[in-house]
Amino acid sequence: MKKKNWPTHSILAIAIVATWIKTYVVYHTSFDMEIENIMQQVILFINPLSFLLLIYGLSLFFKRPKARNRYIVLTSIILSIIVYANAVFYRFFTDFITIPVLFQTSNFGDLGASAAESIFLTDIFYFMDVIVIIVALKWLKVGEKFTIVKPAIRKSYFVFSAAVLFLNLGLSEIERPQLLTRSFDREVLVKNIGSYNYHLYDLYIQSKSHAQRALADGSELVEVNNFVRSSQADPTEKTFGLAEDRNLIIVSLESLQSFVINNDMNGHEITPFLNSLTADEDTFYFSNFYHQTGLGKTSDSEFLVENSLYPLGGGAVFFTHSGNTFHSMAESLNEEGYFTNVLHPNNKSFWNRDMMYKALDIQKYYDENSYIVNEENSVSWGLKDAPFFEQSVDLMAEMPQPFYSRLITLTNHYPFTLDVEDQNIPEYDSNSNTLNKYFQTVNYMDEALELFFEDLKEKGLYDNSIIVMYGDHYGISENHNNAMSQYLEKEITPFESAKLQNVPLFVHIPNSGVGEEVTEVAGQIDVRPTILHLLGIDTSKDMQLGADLFSEEHEDFVVFRDGGFVTDELVYTKNVCYDSATGVEIAVESCQPYIDRAIQELGYSDQIINGDLLRFYDLKTGNLLIEEAEKEE
Repeated sequence: MKKKNWPTHSILAIAIVATWIKTYVVYHTSFDMEIENIMQQVILFINPLSFLLLIYGLSLFFKRPKARNRYIVLTSIILSIIVYANAVFYRFFTDFITIPVLFQTSNFGDLGASAAESIFLTDIFYFMDVIVIIVALKWLKVGEKFTIVKPAIRKSYFVFSAAVLFLNLGLSEIERPQLLTRSFDREVLVKNIGSYNYHLYDLYIQSKSHAQRALADGSELVEVNNFVRSSQADPTEKTFGLAEDRNLIIVSLESLQSFVINNDMNGHEITPFLNSLTADEDTFYFSNFYHQTGLGKTSDSEFLVENSLYPLGGGAVFFTHSGNTFHSMAESLNEEGYFTNVLHPNNKSFWNRDMMYKALDIQKYYDENSYIVNEENSVSWGLKDAPFFEQSVDLMAEMPQPFYSRLITLTNHYPFTLDVEDQNIPEYDSNSNTLNKYFQTVNYMDEALELFFEDLKEKGLYDNSIIVMYGDHYGISENHNNAMSQYLEKEITPFESAKLQNVPLFVHIPNSGVGEEVTEVAGQIDVRPTILHLLGIDTSKDMQLGADLFSEEHEDFVVFRDGGFVTDELVYTKNVCYDSATGVEIAVESCQPYIDRAIQELGYSDQIINGDLLRFYDLKTGNLLIEEAEKEE
């Protein structure tokens, strides 16, 4: 049968349409993006097109058809890899890849087990457009004569491509004013400008941030400093110095969310030890405390606690800015004679910790080489929590006192694998294997914490210490909302998802007798000033955005990295304002003052980090070095 002659640029048209349709389908099947109206649906449909017209259209500059076709096939493969990488990443982090994440290659080995859980045989679909293009090249009879596309035709083609882009941006500006200047939410960017254009925008943002440091001269810090001083919260006499001269032990509780505290799973108590602490007379339990991490997850929580600054929106500060000047909590404690250290049985380069801890002025990092790690005492990500705590207490018993030790747990980490002998409660019975196993690993961590407290007592470290424990980030992502709806017996709306970012914070001061439940809205950015004030250390000159949780001037206001927030009366998430008490959507004007404040705080924090502005600040005097230089002149 004689093949039909197809127009010369049929392969180009097929490639654009195939990748366009595939991308749109992926938007709906692989990413949990809230589409609120027809306009958003239209924008989502057209936003891949301008980029695809441009990138595939470059084939028009090739003279030979074979070269054009090879370029089109190679381009489709690269685009498919980008889409697929985002899909797999989203399954794990419920977020989109950024440029800095791509350079975090030292983490890839440790992420292997988690990544394997997120790859399926059906993922061949993400390369469906490549298959369509190859089949078209094989079966369609297309003109193959040597030809140069006329400049007029190319010009018309790229004018059309630009017109589609401006249409996309125009509609997006109507739907989301000042999208590219005010949005901290990658989902909003992808919904409006498309996944491909988002990566170009991300490249621009990263380049801009690197340029910020090169061009910064310290004058940028003046406005930031004025804001910090005006919003500073003074400590109260009741709690300032309450734990003075004690050892400081901070425990980062991997993936622990508050919905398991004082709760059960099918009649099984999930966290009996932590439950007992919520009513302990020596423990402050913060029940309305939120994580504020971004893509850096655990490393972001470390950054927040150490510096009282927000993490970056497009990657982990631990990777992107480990060469910066910081004024960490460890630095302040070093000045007070503390031996500062971190204990974490993982590869020292994971999250670039070996480099970042030097920048944070942490004296010693006890990594996996400081522990006895073998198959019997390890699971999934490494050393189990119980032997980790046991060996860590042995290490702390040899430390000079007072010491500041931060311990980072591992067992309650996705994919929540646990040996049978450590399973004290059964799995849950939802359609989510992740949530089903989560309760078991949380229960194991809780038991390990109880043993940790006992070991501290046996080694004589307990009575002269303050023990701070906090959930570092969420454990159950929005991808498991159906299962969470089953467990919590209510629909998981965007409002409920925001509230589920609630993680526990415990401040345990043995023999103090002053513990209570604190219901104020609080976040990880508040931990640094709170702890330093408890230890009797003045922070009035520190460049920090958080506030002492015990201060009467502390504000019930927690900002998320995507620009959302929670107050005692309002919740703002995914561009919608809610009444905090009822979960009912209300007019966005009610949230607007806090929206502006959230953008301001995140912006100031980004300026400090991207410009490395703390190199222009004298922590001891509280003076801007640029001002001192001007006085000398």
